[in-house]
Amino acid sequence: MTHSGKRYPPAYILVELVTTIKNLAGLYLLLFILKANSTAGWVIWGRNALLVITAGAVLFIFIKWFFNRYELGTSSIIFTEGVFVKKQKTVPWQRIHSHSSNTTFVHRWFKLTSLSMETGTSGDNATYEFPVITEDEKARILAHLAQKQDLTELKEVTMPKRKIHFQTTRKDLVKASFTSLSFLAIFPLLSAVYFNLADFFSVEKSAQSVWHYLLEHIWMMAVLFIAAMSLSVLIGFVKTSIKYGNYVISDDNERIYIEKGIGNEVRFSIPKNKVQAVKVEQSIIKRVLGLVSIKLISAGSTGEEVSSFYPFMPKKEAYNMLHTILPQYPIKEEMIRFPLKVLWLKLMQPYYLTIAATACLWMFKLEWMWMGVLIFVLSIVLRFLDYWFTSYSRHGLTVQIRKGGWLNETFITHRTRIQQMTVKHSWLQRKFGVATITFSNRANPDHESLLHGVSNHEASELYNWYHKKSASH
Repeated sequence: MTHSGKRYPPAYILVELVTTIKNLAGLYLLLFILKANSTAGWVIWGRNALLVITAGAVLFIFIKWFFNRYELGTSSIIFTEGVFVKKQKTVPWQRIHSHSSNTTFVHRWFKLTSLSMETGTSGDNATYEFPVITEDEKARILAHLAQKQDLTELKEVTMPKRKIHFQTTRKDLVKASFTSLSFLAIFPLLSAVYFNLADFFSVEKSAQSVWHYLLEHIWMMAVLFIAAMSLSVLIGFVKTSIKYGNYVISDDNERIYIEKGIGNEVRFSIPKNKVQAVKVEQSIIKRVLGLVSIKLISAGSTGEEVSSFYPFMPKKEAYNMLHTILPQYPIKEEMIRFPLKVLWLKLMQPYYLTIAATACLWMFKLEWMWMGVLIFVLSIVLRFLDYWFTSYSRHGLTVQIRKGGWLNETFITHRTRIQQMTVKHSWLQRKFGVATITFSNRANPDHESLLHGVSNHEASELYNWYHKKSASH
């Protein structure tokens, strides 16, 4: 095999070195600074092992840069990898259905970015990545892709046809920082600092005296509490802004575009006809505030977080935007609830977690056996909530499933996007005259949505409805 193709830019080495240093910084801090005076065997062994690992990682980075190449062919992209055993991967241009770019802080330092190509398959061939490339090279690759797929992506850059549906404001970021509870991140950080200092200094005695002093001066405690909360809110807002700032959702006639992040920028693009299903999620806090998170399920391996609409969007606004961008996935609020016998079925099923927890408490912490009762009660509450919030509907060529107590999930898919549908009956379900239905959609890995407690009659109706897909083709 010849050394044809193009290497990644030399800055690839610097980006990988900085990433390696960042990943190993915690171990160096522990072994060489916090444990600088320690002569314990595990510390000495750990230092030597860490130095060897670092040297190996640095050497591997140089070898990867030298041997890994890529080539933009007329019909495909060719990736060449490996040192002693050469590996060549080929992806036809026509198989690429979506792409995303991720510009981290480290990439930004060197004016670089990364690019991922999604093929719509599963397994090792789902994603092909350019980990470090220049912006010009990224534009060249996407231009090649547009040319080979007969797209008009380059024209859209010069004559924009995209319609912006959502763009974050400061109000959105403030609401997101409180909803995500990111402002509480400072408290575990302060706790970690305290316990680390306690290993080197007599912090406990000092802390006790400070605590007694604060109890005698309540006003000072109030000031410190307000200062700590203000700092935590500021940190939470900054953290949320870095992740969700500049969040823009737009589309044109063919594709959906998602951009987000300050400093660490992420861009995602997917053809509308490649969306397999839509998933709407609501935690308890989001339900109280009327917010939702909408995720697009596609056949590529891009993480759900990348292919999601803004996760703190008002429910009505999110539904209207989804209807505008993907009208083939309507969300209906009127859904079919299960009869009361399904609740009794859920309550009669074995409580494996309660049994396991009680057994562990009995063996290791007998005085805490009362927690077994608490876990049992919590299990009953969760099963009741799961029953209460589970419903489904079938309208036209779409099916909609809603389930979950703490985290409520609404799943909508089109009949033509369902790869497989199975109906199962356990012995206990047969006694209650109900079944479990599983819908499988193409994703990486395949996405499965289960619906427990469907009546046998409705299960048969759904099964016949699904198999009409074959007759219609």
